[in-house]
Amino acid sequence: MIPAANLLAFSLTALLIVLLPGPNVLFTIGRALALGRKAALLTVVGTATGMYLQVILVSLGLGVLLEQSIVLMTIVKFAGAAFLVYLGIQAIRHRNDAAKELGEVKPVGAWRSVLEGVVVGVTNPKTIVFFLAILPQFVVHNDTPLGVQMLVLGAIFIALGMIFDSLYAFAAGAARQWFGKSPKRLSNLGTVGGVAMIGLGVGLAATGAHD
Repeated sequence: MIPAANLLAFSLTALLIVLLPGPNVLFTIGRALALGRKAALLTVVGTATGMYLQVILVSLGLGVLLEQSIVLMTIVKFAGAAFLVYLGIQAIRHRNDAAKELGEVKPVGAWRSVLEGVVVGVTNPKTIVFFLAILPQFVVHNDTPLGVQMLVLGAIFIALGMIFDSLYAFAAGAARQWFGKSPKRLSNLGTVGGVAMIGLGVGLAATGAHD
């Protein structure tokens, strides 16, 4: 199975990542602002479902390949670290987009919120590449197939994501006017998130160099 140290390291990394405002958080906040708390929570369920479908695809496909090649695993690790740095830079560059995205949200029904959440979760190419980037960092070659290890890690990530996305939904649903009157607060969060992502990518690259 996955070593306890790896599980702890991944959980802490996942916690850091899910705390940073990203596309799913913006989408959830948008649902809360447009439709209220209940619809936002249904959106969280939908996006989580869609994202775990991505985890399954990544785990089944990539896991088999990484089982065959340590060199490939190393390449994926460094590529993943570079992608995290790229995401951080993009988050800083587009930190002002949050207000625009929130302004474009149109009210829809509750069940449609779930379906839209699934679509957002499963079709986001950045999320697929993100899982390709982060999951291989914490798996090890042992008796447990790498694909199975990635499924477990992915489940941890999705569970943490659901918890904190739900908190965002509650907060946004309870404070619509606070978010609506000062969308610049989301821009500031985007800047902080971008810097943290860059730091995470550099740290993973440094760790990979010593593997």
